[in-house]
Amino acid sequence: MGTDRVGTRGEGDGARGAVTLPPDRSHVATEQRHEDSVALDAMSTVEIVQLLARDQRRAVDAVEMASVEIARFAEAAAQALSVGGRLVYAGAGTSGRLGVLDASECPPTFRSDPSQVVGLIAGGDGSLRRSSEGREDEEQGIEQEFERLALDARDCFLGIAAGGTTPYVLGALRLAKKRGATTGFLTCAPHADPPHCDHRIVLLTGAEILTGSTRLKAGTATKVALNAITTALFVRRGKTYGNLMVDLAATNDKLVDRALRIYRAFFPDDTREAAHAQLVAAGGMLKVALVMRARSASRAEAERTLEACGGSLRSAIG
Repeated sequence: MGTDRVGTRGEGDGARGAVTLPPDRSHVATEQRHEDSVALDAMSTVEIVQLLARDQRRAVDAVEMASVEIARFAEAAAQALSVGGRLVYAGAGTSGRLGVLDASECPPTFRSDPSQVVGLIAGGDGSLRRSSEGREDEEQGIEQEFERLALDARDCFLGIAAGGTTPYVLGALRLAKKRGATTGFLTCAPHADPPHCDHRIVLLTGAEILTGSTRLKAGTATKVALNAITTALFVRRGKTYGNLMVDLAATNDKLVDRALRIYRAFFPDDTREAAHAQLVAAGGMLKVALVMRARSASRAEAERTLEACGGSLRSAIG
């Protein structure tokens, strides 16, 4: 935080005092050297790009291998939302940015309340644009954010740390558990098994092409895993019908067009004009429009039906 991070001397040690060194992280999987890139600087540009592309394939494989653990956490998060709780992500650096990104994309994709999925990053929102590495060493760094959110037993918390050693994340797990939240830990380091963790998700991405640069395939795997969590979570919450985003609000031209095309997938005999009229009558809410059409119901009746069906369009219209 503006101080020299290279090393510090004990008080009164003088010029010959011992330097306090950081913990040795040479055992961490993401800190190992990749055997295919030991001559990275001697490769041509196209060879570098091709090597990076090939190496990224392992990221998706790592997510698939962890699918059971990811699904269990997604179910826990869905349960949290069903009782008025939230899903809260936290990480530092790339991990934090990916959490904030995934959280910010839930409202436009699923018409979810922005407060239902929350992304936190060490150093606050300013760290989204400008790196503040020193803040990840603050074990109590998230405490004020938890106070602001009033995190409690209804909530589900996921700490994200590719290397598995970030004090900010490990401290957040402890504080979240102390507040009674269900806790999860997402990492690319198989050795990492912190206490205070109910759900442990390990993505076995291995060494990076650029040693230690977890913005590469560890970052890719993390993004895929977070996308999987929130997509599965909101599917369980009735936000889709098949693979269609039926719970969208038609608030711009692109979304109006998508809503009309989805509407006509259900009722192909209706013209786009008829579909648009129904959408307008439903206040722009596609799922409501579909129930109105299927049941020849008023908007109020359709809304009550959906509420009685827990928001599930499949249950509401069969």
